[in-house]
Parts: sequence; structure tokens; C-alpha cells
Amino acid sequence: MKKLIVASDSFKGTLSSAEIGNIAKKIAAEYFPQCEVITIPVADGGEGTAQCFISALGAEKAETSVSNALYEKCTASYAFTGETAIIDMASAAGLPQLGERSNPAITTTFGVGEMMLHAIKKGAKTIVLGLGGSATNDCGCGCAAALGAVFSDENGESFIPTGKTLSRVADIDLTALKKRLAGVRIVVMCDVTNPLFGENGAAYVFAPQKGADGEMVKLLDDGLRSLSRVISDKLGIEANIPGAGAAGGMGAGAYVFLGAELKSGIDVVLDTVDFDRFAAGADLIVTGEGRLDSQSLGGKVISGIARRAEKAGVPVIAIAGATAPDAADAAAYGLEGILVTNRASLSFNELKTRAKSDYENAFRDLMRIIKAAEGFRV
Repeated sequence: MKKLIVASDSFKGTLSSAEIGNIAKKIAAEYFPQCEVITIPVADGGEGTAQCFISALGAEKAETSVSNALYEKCTASYAFTGETAIIDMASAAGLPQLGERSNPAITTTFGVGEMMLHAIKKGAKTIVLGLGGSATNDCGCGCAAALGAVFSDENGESFIPTGKTLSRVADIDLTALKKRLAGVRIVVMCDVTNPLFGENGAAYVFAPQKGADGEMVKLLDDGLRSLSRVISDKLGIEANIPGAGAAGGMGAGAYVFLGAELKSGIDVVLDTVDFDRFAAGADLIVTGEGRLDSQSLGGKVISGIARRAEKAGVPVIAIAGATAPDAADAAAYGLEGILVTNRASLSFNELKTRAKSDYENAFRDLMRIIKAAEGFRV
């Protein structure tokens, strides 16, 4: 083996994409000392996306004080390179920040808008926004309000909508927001196709993961339906597009209020880090993620890399922390094979203390297999 590409997503809560690359580089050198090993930190728009760009491109890490999803002050960071800012909305409105306090009826994306304002003042002409890991269901209204949008009720009183107050919105004024975003391109990394409302929409599919019970889910869904009607009446825009339901309706909010382009998250990352150029002439690409399941087929890191690798004629093997029952067929993912690090079927809490050694063992096994296979070549 002369050229190896390692481009794995993080194993959430245990190993970062960069850490996985470092492990792979070290072990590959033990078995193939002459092999060129290229590590490319990747993400699909969820948590860690900004750090991926910092690691892969040497981007600057920018920090600012913003509101979190409960309007508490927090420090949020993002990547900045050239005139481009890469922002994880989870840095300001993320679920992990809130723990058991998560409540999608009252949480806000206001801090995301504050991050964008900071980036614009810093000189950003393009903002790449990742939607993963949100604690919100406000359809991006908080973000838009931070950028100058004005939401009013039927009495003409302005307010900042949250999930439980979306039904109060009777009018929307984007005049100040448009002035503030003039000349700024917004690209949203969005890998789900869920509509804004309904049984497959933001509230019914994602809100229970954020602490909503059945009654709250209906309240949130009704609010999204109501806001969608106002958007149509007042702005003349259809909000219920594929991907609108991402991140509690932030997909719709970014499209309607910010004029954003919704794109596949992994494709945005791979294009930005020039993945196709690195993959040319490689013997093998190793990718992976914490849990490989049916969602991995729908625009996540593994499927995105597999598509690019097929065009380049390079085989791909995935190393995953675990696999779901519906992920047994590697070929369905465009993969030559799947290795799993959790061989002892341990709980997540048990795995956290041994994640590094488990990945090392799986990667070492892969190198041994390739080394042995080379001995069979005619």
C-alpha cells in the first residue's frame, strides 16, 4: 500500500476526527513505513464541523460571547478562513449545553444570529452554517431576530418567537436583516429531507429528543404550521421545502429569513478541503463514524465519502463504534467492509474510557489484514 486516506467523522463523546487521524497515521506507519498517509478531518454539519475546518485548513478559531439556547451567556467558537466563517449552530444553541434542562418550547437560536453578526463584523462574506445538535424548535426565528428581523403579533407588538409562541406571529419585517446581510452568502449544511411540519416534520421527529412530550410536540407542530402560513402570506415564500424540518425548523428559517442555500453537509466539507484531489491515486480510503445505521446512507459522512471514492475508483473501508441491525450489508453503503470497535458489546459509559485503545485495535487489525492480503498477490 502506497497511499492511504483517512477521513473519519468523530465518534461523538469519545474521539474527535483529528484524534482518529492521528491514531491511524501512527499505526499505518508500523505496517507500511513507506506509505503516504493523508488524514482529513471531516464532519457533516453537526458538532465539530468548525473544528474540522480548523484542523484541515489551518483556519483561525474565533470566539465570542453569545446567548445559549436559554438566553444564558456562553462562549461560542467558530472557524474563520479568508472571508469565510464556518459556524456550528450547536456552539450557541446546542443540546449538550443544556443537559436535562432542554425544553424546545422555550429554547432559542438567538445566539446563532449573534455568532453570525460577529463573523460579519470580522469581515465574513460567506457563512457556512452547520445545523446538527440543536436544542431548539423556533424555526430559526431567534437567529433572524438577532440579525434584525422583527416578528409581531396581531396587536403589532414585536417579540422574539420560541417554539411555544410561533402561533402568535402575525407579521414579519425583514428590512433591517436584509441590510445587515447584504453581500453575505449563507450556505447551510443540511443532511435531512424532513419537511417543516407533519408526522415527519421537525416537531414530531426531532423534538422528543430535545425533551418534548406528546402534548408539547403537538403544540410545536401547530406553531410551525401557523408560522408557515404567515411566511406564505406576508413574504410570499413556501417554507415547507425538503430539509425545512432540520434543527427544529432552522432549515426553513435559514432558507426563508436568511436567503440561505441548503446543501449536503459532507459535500460542502469535502469540496472545501479538496478531497477529490487527495483521493486521486489512493490505494484505500478509511472512513467511519460512531454508529453506522440507516441514516448513514442519507448524506452522512460515510455515504458522502463512498460516493466520491467510487468516482475515483478507490475502495473504502469503514471503522465504526457500533452498527445497527440494518447496517449489516457493507455494499449498500458503497463499502468493501465494516470493522467495529465495540467488540465487547459494552455500554457507552463503559466505552468512553477505552475508546482510543478500541479504535487502535480495530485499525491495527485492518493493517494486518491488508498486509496479509498483499502476500497473496500474484
